[in-house]
Order: sequence, then C-alpha cells, then structure tokens
Amino acid sequence: MAGCGGSCAQGAGGPFSEGRELVEFVAQAHDGAVRERPLPGGGLGTFCQGCGAPFVLTTHVGSCPICGGIHAVSPPRADDAANIQYAGDGFKLDP
Repeated sequence: MAGCGGSCAQGAGGPFSEGRELVEFVAQAHDGAVRERPLPGGGLGTFCQGCGAPFVLTTHVGSCPICGGIHAVSPPRADDAANIQYAGDGFKLDP
C-alpha cells in the first residue's frame, strides 16, 4: 500500500489499518496535524471499545471521557462510526 502522500512514515500503517496501528498512524500523520482536526458534522457517536461507555469522537483522535481509552478514525473513513478503531487498554499518546 502506498503512503498517505504526506510526511507519514512508510511502513507505519496507513489510513485503512486497524486497532493500535491505525491510532498511531492517524496521531502521527502529517506531523500530528490530523490528530486534532475536527470530524465533519460535529463528530461520530460511538461506544468506547474498552469500557463500553457512549461518547462522541469529535476529532480524528480522541479518548473516552470515562476510561481514557484512545480511539481514532482516519480522514478517508471518517463518515462512519464503524470505522473507529481502539488502541487497546493502557495505550497512551505521545504528546
């Protein structure tokens, strides 16, 4: 699969990866610029894949307000909450 066309590291996943690999890819894409970019329409309603709590993912990378679990969705797949991926228990984002 080709890179994202920006400053993304080759071999570091891609916009169609899953789980932690997708979360790390989106958080680092374009030197972190995608991480805080708002999702269209005010966000995607979802349930935390860690604790099950409902929340709205408002940016491409966000956390559950209850347990802090990190979730992400890549820009080409940000139109459907089914595409939100979970980084796994205990995952922390680098600042």
